[in-house]
Amino acid sequence: MSVSDVEGGAAPRPADSPRDISDQKKDGAQKERLYLFDTTLRDGQQTQGVDFSTAEKCRIAAMLDGLGIDYIEGGWPGANPTDSEFFDAPPATRAVLTAFGMTKRTGRSAENDDVLAAVLNAGTPSVCLVGKTHDFHVETALGITLEENLDNIRASFAHVKGTGREAHFDAEHFFDGFKSNRGYALAAVHAALEAGADWIVLCDTNGGTLPSEIGRIVGEVIASGVPGERLGIHCHNDTETAVAGTLAAVEAGARQIQGTLNGLGERCGNANLTSLIPTLMLKEPYASRFETGVTVEALEGLRKVSRTLDDILNRVPMKQAAYVGASAFAHKAGLHASAILKDPTTYEHILPGSVGNERVVPMSNQAGQSNLRRRLAEAGLEVERTDPALPGLLETVKRRETQGYAYDSAQASFELIAREELGQMPHFFDVERYRVISERRRNAQGNLVIVSEAVVTVTLPGGEQTTSFYQNENPTEQSDAGPVNALSVALSKDLGPYQSYIADWKLVDFKVRITNGGTEAVTRVIIDHQDGQGRRWSTVGVSANIVDASFDALVDAIRWKLLRDGAPV
Repeated sequence: MSVSDVEGGAAPRPADSPRDISDQKKDGAQKERLYLFDTTLRDGQQTQGVDFSTAEKCRIAAMLDGLGIDYIEGGWPGANPTDSEFFDAPPATRAVLTAFGMTKRTGRSAENDDVLAAVLNAGTPSVCLVGKTHDFHVETALGITLEENLDNIRASFAHVKGTGREAHFDAEHFFDGFKSNRGYALAAVHAALEAGADWIVLCDTNGGTLPSEIGRIVGEVIASGVPGERLGIHCHNDTETAVAGTLAAVEAGARQIQGTLNGLGERCGNANLTSLIPTLMLKEPYASRFETGVTVEALEGLRKVSRTLDDILNRVPMKQAAYVGASAFAHKAGLHASAILKDPTTYEHILPGSVGNERVVPMSNQAGQSNLRRRLAEAGLEVERTDPALPGLLETVKRRETQGYAYDSAQASFELIAREELGQMPHFFDVERYRVISERRRNAQGNLVIVSEAVVTVTLPGGEQTTSFYQNENPTEQSDAGPVNALSVALSKDLGPYQSYIADWKLVDFKVRITNGGTEAVTRVIIDHQDGQGRRWSTVGVSANIVDASFDALVDAIRWKLLRDGAPV
């Protein structure tokens, strides 16, 4: 389709388009399918201060897959080493893994464009290509003619479809382009559609289009001949309306939703899937009209997914976040709390547990116990609702989390305190004392080095005590020259009968967060561990002293491994 084909008016919309069908739906009728496209690993990685490692990208992809996302955009192959490594050994997912790239460049064929080739060489079943739809950007940013840009779009998608891939066209700056030059913006999306693109995704790239405009424009795009069941929406949050804009697009007929977990993204972020998914599943008119790939059971894990992402990024979760925030269902004592005790619906728009959250009311811990039992089950501990130890364990967990502990991302430490409260924790060893010294100085050769040394004394079963010493000396740029590493080696150097159990234990990640300010700041340390069996677990320590917090996390790691490996007491 050329510019002139769409400039003069709209083509008639087919009578059996999704919008007509949905308008006629009654209660009990089959729901329309909405497809969730997550771009946390690509667009979310453009957030200032966010840099995923390859291992972290794989971990997030697994969470997204477990949640029920349809498409996971893994990144741009060839754009950076991390994205390339991710696609070199991609995780196995039920979701369709998608590689991102751009349409071919002017002056070369699609078959000979090395940037496009890198995207296709990733071997993903799905490819998403971004292309310009705003005439201003075509002529100013790309410096090519409008017709050359349309040719690039056509050739790129014809080539992608020729390889047998599913193809998504990210129509960049579409809404601004539509308002500037309606005919050209439509010509660009029709060029991709006619070349075989499976999905046309309208992007509010600058995030300045308001929901009412988005709904109107999406309707006009569908009226021009783009089927709603092949139309997607990608909103940025620069006016704090990305979620509302996305919902407006869905109401107008779009059926693919692009967004990120926790609203990550460049500048002010992207449409927040953590808010969109429960809205689509629990709120009308969406709940009765649409369905997604997310099950009711998976939705109950939404808060955990959100918190885990924050922990991976070492970010403080936003308490006021819709649905999943710690304050989303918090009710202070007084009028609200009194009403909540009589009927929770007086001040809650959904049940907190439906998204894995919990009600916070000072004089009631019933919801807390339910949430706690679910966390215990995840750790392999089945506890009856009437177990007399449950209230005490709940209070212990609440007290420790108030002190700064975070157990959502340190399940191993949570399991240990739970077993101790329930009387199910074996006693392996006691740490009597430790000492660690870290010194920065020049060695005999005049090189600046860091020298760390640690001494740890433990009491083993039967009363035997062992004292282990370790010293390292490395150049300052070495990562294993610090006091935590010295403590780790000293602690695991001589544990008597347990030595063989911890021989394959190693630290793989280390995160530090200050939980409050001032000179008496409390430090939380979360350490990820791994062993030769491929198991990975996380532990947490909290103290005003970062070394002490780290040591507590190290001790928890060894105790958990001994527990899981069935070490004798």
